[in-house]
Amino acid sequence: MARGGQGLARVAVVVRAGAAPMWWLGVCAAGIGVLLPGLTGRRIGVLAGAALFLVTAAAVAYRRRGRYGALMRGAARAGKHDVLQDRAVTVRNWRRGHRWWLLLAFVAALGSGFAVPVAGGMLLAGAGVGLWLKSAWIGRCERAEEALLWVRVDWLTAGGRPAGKAVRSYRGTGIAAGDAAPGGARRRADALV
Repeated sequence: MARGGQGLARVAVVVRAGAAPMWWLGVCAAGIGVLLPGLTGRRIGVLAGAALFLVTAAAVAYRRRGRYGALMRGAARAGKHDVLQDRAVTVRNWRRGHRWWLLLAFVAALGSGFAVPVAGGMLLAGAGVGLWLKSAWIGRCERAEEALLWVRVDWLTAGGRPAGKAVRSYRGTGIAAGDAAPGGARRRADALV
């Protein structure tokens, strides 16, 4: 890394990194849960799961929006010596750091199927959808401001939360910087040229 520079990861990519694993693990757990009769029965389990899915997705999507907004408004311009982390590296680091939590959440969702079928899996899938919604909201803010938001990599090591207590500020770059589109999705090949 260049003298005076910082390693920076995209905020939206960090938020979005857990969405796919949570979604797929939740869908698998819910699918297996459908096969279990459970204590409450399948019908009640599916209805409870649907309610949990909606509530969890909304709660995750709206959680800490005030903190994200404050950090966005106070974003400083990234320096020329700052190193922008690739999207794939950011996603891999987040997933490696949270693999045991994801496995534990999957096992808990499976285990809950013996009591309330489907509900635990739908809860986990709802958390994944909530993260997608939050990253989409960040992407809309980035497009509106025409600036991508970045967070220092060393501030993420305490848990991978881009709006956690360790994060004191964001950095901003032009909308074309890095290999991820606003919102953290992969940038299309024609947009990179």
